[in-house]
Amino acid sequence: MIYLTSLICLIISILITPLVKKFAYKIGATDRPNQRKVHQKIMPRLGGLAIYISFLIGVLILRPQDEFQLAILIGSAIIILTGVLDDVFELSAKIKLGGQLLAAGVVVLGGVQVEFINLPFGGELEFGWFSIPLTILWIVGITNAINLIDGLDGLAAGVSAIALITITGMAMIKGDIFVVSIGLIMLGSILGFLFYNFHPAKIFMGDTGALFLGYMIAVLSLLGFKNVTFISLIVPIIVLGVPISDTFFAIIRRIVNKKPLSAPDKSHLHHCLLRLGYSHRQTVLVIYGISAMFGVAAVIFSQVTIWYALVIISVLLLVVELFVEKIGLIGENYRPLINFIRGILYAPNVKK
Repeated sequence: MIYLTSLICLIISILITPLVKKFAYKIGATDRPNQRKVHQKIMPRLGGLAIYISFLIGVLILRPQDEFQLAILIGSAIIILTGVLDDVFELSAKIKLGGQLLAAGVVVLGGVQVEFINLPFGGELEFGWFSIPLTILWIVGITNAINLIDGLDGLAAGVSAIALITITGMAMIKGDIFVVSIGLIMLGSILGFLFYNFHPAKIFMGDTGALFLGYMIAVLSLLGFKNVTFISLIVPIIVLGVPISDTFFAIIRRIVNKKPLSAPDKSHLHHCLLRLGYSHRQTVLVIYGISAMFGVAAVIFSQVTIWYALVIISVLLLVVELFVEKIGLIGENYRPLINFIRGILYAPNVKK
């Protein structure tokens, strides 16, 4: 029944996206081209509404049961409302952040919190009151990370789909039926929308979609890996390696250049690949491939011993460092930072 519901969500998403496209034009939810954007014509940007409607229908059909279900649905409604208002009226960064904090707060009050972790060599680390800000920081951070990579046709939707495949697959291994159900409902809804969103896109997901996908991925990853071992807690970070690393380097750029964290720029991963000569579609496919690599690494990481896990982490950090330097994601002005990271990675080898 779960797989059938996912298929139904995919079909519904395909059917209603054209209706959402017409609605977006009607209410003025459009994205106009400018110097920092890749598209060259006015585009409707309310596509995330189609994903959300398909998702709700899937939940009504399957009715997955969990103590956190109501809080998640209320939070998703808040995040969707925030996204819709931004797509129509272009809200300020503070108001958008307020909506994200409210949605995250609802989930936390509903009981979704990382309260403790089991340490690798024995013992338990209790977070106490810090569990609330840590959980909110994770949800808001991942929500914005997905929003930041939404710069090319099909990019955010595809990366989110790959992350959901990984999270759902690991939930299957653990026997977590609720996460599997919600994950497959989300996956069907996204793939149906991607039919219209892949290059050349006929509609953008807008903040409505990017914020919703980020919020749901953040919450599902918490449900799958909260209150576990320190090593297991790293798994969702690996799964979301592409958006997290892109956000990390974006923050560094803006701090060094003394710009607000919400300031846009054209130095994200997809911008760098485009400057290297990759086409729009090739750039998206390359990032899909990198996301899939992180997904596979996360699955392997979750199944090995602590020492093998540390080896995997070291290799991934080395790959990220080399890739960042190769494509110029940071740039020559940040050479001291690159050397610092390299020193950390290679220090153990030097000591030997």
